[in-house]
Amino acid sequence: MPRQARIALAGVPVHIIQRGHNRSVCFFSDQDFVRYLDELAELSVRFSCAVHAYCLMTNHVHLLLTPQEADGCARLMKHLGQRYVQHVNRTYRRSGTLWEGRFRSCLVETEHYLFVCGRYIELNPVRTAMVSHPREYRWSSYRANAEGARSDLIKPHDLYRTLGGGDQARRDAYRGLFQDQDMAAIKEIRLATNGGFVLGGERFRSEVAPMAGRRVVPGKAGRPAREIRVRS
Repeated sequence: MPRQARIALAGVPVHIIQRGHNRSVCFFSDQDFVRYLDELAELSVRFSCAVHAYCLMTNHVHLLLTPQEADGCARLMKHLGQRYVQHVNRTYRRSGTLWEGRFRSCLVETEHYLFVCGRYIELNPVRTAMVSHPREYRWSSYRANAEGARSDLIKPHDLYRTLGGGDQARRDAYRGLFQDQDMAAIKEIRLATNGGFVLGGERFRSEVAPMAGRRVVPGKAGRPAREIRVRS
């Protein structure tokens, strides 16, 4: 069966997940996390992708970014994956694959889902009980977005600037988004990303569908109902 075409549009945010092969560890030391982020910073500029949020877990990666060109994400992830695998194989004298095939992704509607997705990403270490608060986890964008920590990687989306009239007001408003975890939204994000669909409302999905040329939401489970004809 041919692989399903990835949905990608210039200027539309994308949530990306890349997992280690068989969900194995892909970061073995602090230096590995630093190396990955350095490569991401360089390549995001090269391929014109603005990174809004990230979280590097021990066996997978979450990114939220906006490409200026439709193929920007694919090109970024290809080169990033190759560079990082070369680093790991050289450092630890190993060979073979590190990642679980293709990365998974979904388009993200800006107005209603950008911050929901960013919160989902930066709360990953809390949900897995690695830390009690997102600021305690070193390898995410939370401290840059919520507390103003210096970052050469993070490029806030224009919507972030509408959170307040100044930097501190925006950070306060952003932290306020983390008061509650919306379990329905978490389920929706996972379903859209793992299936390569669209994360957004009905209007957004209907706008994207003609450009994507394929289904942008999951189909109904099970076989189509059989048509029953009644003889007259």
